[in-house]
Amino acid sequence: MEFFIRLHPAVQALILGLFTWGVTTLGAAVVLLFKRFSKKVSDVMLGFSAGVMTAAVFWSLLNPSIEISQELGQNAWLTAAAGFLSGGAFLILINFFASRILDKRENAKAALAADAPKARLSRRSLLLTLAVTMHNIPEGLAVGVAIGSAAAGLSSVSLLGAVMVAVGIGIQDFPEGAAVSLPLMADGLPRGKSFLTGMLSGAVEPVFAVIGALLVIAVRSLLPFALAFAAGAMIYVVVRELIPDSQNGKNAVPATLGLLLGFALMMILDIAL
Repeated sequence: MEFFIRLHPAVQALILGLFTWGVTTLGAAVVLLFKRFSKKVSDVMLGFSAGVMTAAVFWSLLNPSIEISQELGQNAWLTAAAGFLSGGAFLILINFFASRILDKRENAKAALAADAPKARLSRRSLLLTLAVTMHNIPEGLAVGVAIGSAAAGLSSVSLLGAVMVAVGIGIQDFPEGAAVSLPLMADGLPRGKSFLTGMLSGAVEPVFAVIGALLVIAVRSLLPFALAFAAGAMIYVVVRELIPDSQNGKNAVPATLGLLLGFALMMILDIAL
């Protein structure tokens, strides 16, 4: 840990970004070992990750955003609210335009090959792949922003908090990697290509982690907004994807217990340490 602390913030962000990408790769590798992934295990992991990320949103992102805004003489509630809503709106727009693009692509393919539905991937798989890739961008930024905030020497943001943000994101990246590769294989894509696609869906995270860290270090006044932006993006992912997916089945109670455990663990680590 001491070695990690001495590294440049951009290198720290890169390492944590590579960690989250690595977990995505492990999730995608499930397709190489199994044809199915336990729904119960997946739901509990999704619930646990939702709890970790929800706690991280407040203690590692929103609360520091408010405190730093006050230190910089900004309007704390306005900056935090604007950043939070912007982060959520960013992902809403990404999903909207991604869906539009896929609709046009599907209609064009249907016109050319209406009698060969098995020759193309399902819209669900394509949308899922693109959605996972797109929302990995703000997740990478969240890691980088947290690292950059800790590097700024502000007492309201700790390096441990930044690491826990990455851990929470990494945990939910495992089932996401599997959620990309398994449907692709089920739709007829070869096992190796399904794994590669699932793996590449997380490749944006280390890139944007470094970008996020360098950005907040260079422009300190952007720190409060950037932290709140990352919080809004993470809450969107939790509410739109993690919680509904974990509750959609017979494992609602285990998934909910996982969420409570994840929230409590993150809260304890952030407050006690």
